[in-house]
Amino acid sequence: MTNHWADIQNADLVLIMGGNAAEAHPCGFKWVTEAKAHNKARLIVVDPRFNRSASVADLYAPIRTGTDIAFLGGLIYHLISNDKIQHEYVRNYTDASFIVREGFTFENGLFSGYDASQRRYGDKSAWGYEIGEDGFAVVDPTLSHPRCVFNLLKQHYSRYTPEVVSSICGTPKELMLKVWDTIAEASAPDKVMTIMYALGWTQHSTGSQMIRTGAMLQLLLGNIGMPGGGMNALRGHSNIQGLTDLGLLSNLLPGYLTLPGDAEQDYAAYIAKRTQKPLRPGQLSYWQNYEKFHVSLMKAWYGKNATAENNWGYDWLPKLDTPGYDVLKVFDLMYQGKINGYFCQGFNPIASFPNKAKVGAALAKLKYLVVMDPLATETSEFWRNAGDYNDVDTAAIQTTVIRLPTTCFAEEDGSLVNSGRWLQWHWKGAEPPGQARTDIAIMGGLFHRLRELYRKEGGAFPDPILNIDWSYLRPDEPGPDEIAREFNGKALADVTDPATGAVLAKAGEQLAGFAQLRADGSTASGCWIFCGSWTQLGNQMARRDNADPYGMGQTLGWAWAWPANRRILYNRASADPSGKPWDPRKKRLVWWNGTAWGGTDVPDFKPDSPPDAGMNPFIMNPEGVARLFAVDKMAEGPFPEHYEPFETPIGRNPLHPDKPGVTSNPAARVFQNDLELFGKADEFPYAATTYRLTEHFHFWTKHSRLNAITQPEQFVEIGEALAKELGIQAGQRVKVSSNRGFIKAVAVVTKRLKPLTVDGKTVHQVGIPLHWGFTGVARNGYLTNTLTPFVGDANTQTPEFKSFLVNVEKV
Repeated sequence: MTNHWADIQNADLVLIMGGNAAEAHPCGFKWVTEAKAHNKARLIVVDPRFNRSASVADLYAPIRTGTDIAFLGGLIYHLISNDKIQHEYVRNYTDASFIVREGFTFENGLFSGYDASQRRYGDKSAWGYEIGEDGFAVVDPTLSHPRCVFNLLKQHYSRYTPEVVSSICGTPKELMLKVWDTIAEASAPDKVMTIMYALGWTQHSTGSQMIRTGAMLQLLLGNIGMPGGGMNALRGHSNIQGLTDLGLLSNLLPGYLTLPGDAEQDYAAYIAKRTQKPLRPGQLSYWQNYEKFHVSLMKAWYGKNATAENNWGYDWLPKLDTPGYDVLKVFDLMYQGKINGYFCQGFNPIASFPNKAKVGAALAKLKYLVVMDPLATETSEFWRNAGDYNDVDTAAIQTTVIRLPTTCFAEEDGSLVNSGRWLQWHWKGAEPPGQARTDIAIMGGLFHRLRELYRKEGGAFPDPILNIDWSYLRPDEPGPDEIAREFNGKALADVTDPATGAVLAKAGEQLAGFAQLRADGSTASGCWIFCGSWTQLGNQMARRDNADPYGMGQTLGWAWAWPANRRILYNRASADPSGKPWDPRKKRLVWWNGTAWGGTDVPDFKPDSPPDAGMNPFIMNPEGVARLFAVDKMAEGPFPEHYEPFETPIGRNPLHPDKPGVTSNPAARVFQNDLELFGKADEFPYAATTYRLTEHFHFWTKHSRLNAITQPEQFVEIGEALAKELGIQAGQRVKVSSNRGFIKAVAVVTKRLKPLTVDGKTVHQVGIPLHWGFTGVARNGYLTNTLTPFVGDANTQTPEFKSFLVNVEKV
């Protein structure tokens, strides 16, 4: 989330696409109603279903699931063709003027450098900017050069005409143009649109590129960094944001630092690769500080054992032999019998991961499975025969399952990080039942036992375990407050200002912010972006001052937001190049006061850098501007391109109808044993998508009797036209099948799903909620992920839960 929930009240226009905030985020959705009531904002919803968000929208447009890039790409060309972009913003704050290298091409659905034998882009050398003799990127402020990003962008999306996009998406052309024209109004400097999205964009084989297309749209409109603007990812679970912040993905370290690969055995080369040098004169590239963040992390982990002589323990870090061990990779290895044991902490993979049959078979090949959870999950009982709901041969499963009951969040102190990056401290509300223990106590106990075994018995490489610093007051169960202070970080020696020599933090003191981190081993911080959350002034996350002096929802005294308590990222872009707000009447965020940057938020900028110093707002990029052209960072290309879901109801990509190799994402990783499990439209003719309900929370609330009463029975939604065609009446039971299995549920026949005309044929869509299973007090149901395909986004490997093929028949 570039902005935050309360800031949505400042929007003039809200686009909900790839999510359903009224249903899945009802508390946060109140800020949309605030914008409508007090700011006269309009709401547009684009979704396969007429959902709860659409029910209060000013404009609703249906769309075929999985075609959002086509819709947004057409909108981008519509804006450019009709001169509806924020020119001064685009020229100064994006890479529109940057010249792309010779050799970059896009032909027949593929960018230059594609290796068909590997299903990936092996050579991305042309996906970059021309670099001049001075070492800086070459730019053309007139935007006349044929290889400047702006002209390449315009050329790329010129194929996305309204007729083509309507044919791909199924959105009626006139309605689509009405939506596009309404959005185009947000290109005016005094009009701001926010985009709210969630898993409806993330969970596709092109999910990352869907999100990128939305960001590109907002850049063209001049809405990133603006109050009421931005790209706002609605994080579902109360602490999903914190999970990614703390590096729990397989290729990350805390604070979005990255693990080295197998080839990166040299510490200096590892640091140099990640320490980006500026590509423009006068620009600040904040990743120049990478080594400060990395060394401080290693000092937090290894204390005095991490020294300059041993490269701060660099050899103790695991080196990845593959880009990442994401969930699809791990379960594919498990399915092959290459994993002996699995720790499952706080989630439910047999219900949460695609192709339930494959996941269950993989778990059955383990020697042991340890489940840490407050509740009995389907994963902890994957071995139990529950009839059609879980048809397995229990006697044939030899996996030893160990359940370790944990506390839930309300039974312990700690912090949660919400969608807006706010770290908010909460206090224990009740004692845990029975023998439940905190996750910290369980993991602490495991660590002590493992370390003792390494001390007694040795091992192939005991150093990473034996050298960990574990000097907590309660070693068996470190307190959440102590861990939070460790994430913030402290001075291990006096930290001084390099310019004046003044002492900024004395040895042993908590650091005030990440600007005090050093690469010489004098500071320790477990997560650099959290530095500032627990300072010498105390626990900033526990603050509850809701004063809003500017009336903009910028309650800087309420809790603490990373980084640096900044509420809106890239907020320097809310002012024009001279430092004046684009809209001085009501959209005033930060501005240059003649000597420094200040305003209603913490400036996302060097505070004393004057507007004419050459520094641009997007300081996390070495070029200082936002990227319309993604350089070499994306798996399938620097410009998003429409590719069909791996299970497509039309069987081809209308943009490249004669190129079967680019029907679906050509760079997505597909496991060999899953290729034959993709369904075809002749057998499974209907496009399906999954979603959540307000009355249930993932798979937890089916353990709650009140929630089970409010939504008692599993159902699927089918449109009236499809129901009539199949002879199905509301309330009858139906069987929904994919090429991986089936579920049975009650049919909800609805007006919310209309047939769409796509590529000259009628396409029906089916909506399937995901909350049921075979544990809990609710009526048993089928695991929805029985149906979903085992393939994910090409960049994040997030499974494609939102677009797949099914058949529907009356039971």
